Amino acid sequence: MTNRQDALIIGIDSGTSVVKAVAFSLDGEQIAVASRPNRYTLAHDGVATQDMNQTWADCVAVLRRLAEMIPDLAGRTAAIAVTGQGDGTWLVGRDNQPVGEAWLWLDARASGTVRDLRSGPAERARYVTTGTGLSTCQQGAQLAHMQRVGPERLASAETALHCKDWLFLNLTAVRATDPSEASLTFGDFRTRLYDDNVIEALGLRGSRRLLPPIVDGACETFPLSSDAAAATGLRAGTPVSLGFMDIVSTGLGAGVYTRGEPAACTVTGSTGIHMKAVRAENFVLNDANTGYAIVLPVPGLVAQIQSNMAATLNIDWVLGLAAEIAIAVGAPHQAADFVPRIEGWLASSQPARLLYHPYISEAGERGPFINAAARASFIGLSHGHHFADLVRAVVEGLGMAARDCYGAMGAIPTDIRLSGGATRSPGLRGILSAVVGAPVRLSGRDEAGAAGAAMMAAVAIGAFASMDDCLDVWVKPRLGVLERPDPALCALYGAHFETYRHAREGLEPVWNALTVPPSPPAWNNERLRA
Repeated sequence: MTNRQDALIIGIDSGTSVVKAVAFSLDGEQIAVASRPNRYTLAHDGVATQDMNQTWADCVAVLRRLAEMIPDLAGRTAAIAVTGQGDGTWLVGRDNQPVGEAWLWLDARASGTVRDLRSGPAERARYVTTGTGLSTCQQGAQLAHMQRVGPERLASAETALHCKDWLFLNLTAVRATDPSEASLTFGDFRTRLYDDNVIEALGLRGSRRLLPPIVDGACETFPLSSDAAAATGLRAGTPVSLGFMDIVSTGLGAGVYTRGEPAACTVTGSTGIHMKAVRAENFVLNDANTGYAIVLPVPGLVAQIQSNMAATLNIDWVLGLAAEIAIAVGAPHQAADFVPRIEGWLASSQPARLLYHPYISEAGERGPFINAAARASFIGLSHGHHFADLVRAVVEGLGMAARDCYGAMGAIPTDIRLSGGATRSPGLRGILSAVVGAPVRLSGRDEAGAAGAAMMAAVAIGAFASMDDCLDVWVKPRLGVLERPDPALCALYGAHFETYRHAREGLEPVWNALTVPPSPPAWNNERLRA
């Protein structure tokens, strides 16, 4: 290995919207980032799929691009780590080839199967073991649905992977998953192992063979294969760490935990993730069987999570409306062109004038309640409202969803670390803080997911003796100052939240009655961002 001063760790983060390769020094400084848009397809009947070979090609492309940016990248790389979008089902078969396209976490086809499983006699025991509410996002639900409607596909598959596992397979020729993905759907978050009773509760005893070995990337690495080295331009034998799923990798990089300080973290990306770091023995199981227990790469620590299905997808949608209107009147714009106007729209509108439930995803909602039929709505519109009010209501809706999620996990945190591009907006941070009723601080880490994975690799290769030591250097110095909310705005939003919650409870029969919602156009996520 090159000397410590020149050594680099590459963190790969294959997310829902973007695939990135990020180079970090061993002291956690971000040196360079290469990225390209991810491509997936949304189609009728809740379909959300991704071409697996294209995903690997995109990963290769960003690694090649990173090498163009950094002299002697191959020689300086001490380790590679990979994380990616969680949940979903990426099947591989003979010769490590894909079995069809991957089902993403956005895929809603398993909704009927989930309803049946959640009403079954084994559901409570399954939830108590996994700590995770069952939803259409998860591989367990998707495999159960495939088994019900397309068993021939499972018959031709040899292993069920996730996005990062697929990339790890291409990098190392090793089929594996990590403790966070394994225990999330199929195991026990206390032992971090598969649990046969959980697998039985999902009706997947016959598909147990599809589950890969579990590898902890903070303890063990595998060498970069010669084929992957030829494809990427990196050196064969370079240690490769299989990171934890992107949710907790991002939380780790953003500061959900620092030495002796379990805290909270909200990640505002395509989906909204709200997590608290707790000891496994202190994890709170709720009566509604919702939320996630996702283990952290720190012994004994678990991220207690509630996740609302769609976060910035709501902002994409409302800005997309503005773009469509502009195009219709002959002034072509993309949604991204309107992002700089958000602060002005927030400043020119009044708080708590509308209610917006941010359930814009075709997959419905998963936190803090689970209903695949849930849909977004504005409540309280009148002739006096303007587009700025709609934008503000959407942002407030994201804050309301965050409060709903934190409330389901117990006491509201006193220190929430924020990550995700949208949290760079002062207006959004202020609204989020006031709606939740808690101080927030911005993580100074631009690429928290890639950093979280890279930190695991740094510990695995011995650059740090423990994850606590790594956090002291990589995370703690990059946390911003605590931003406290306006007390008057907290009080206003506190009352508004009660109305929000009562309204969403009252709307459930309406959502359920709309059993066949209009099918979306077969557009991809590049249009969602357009």
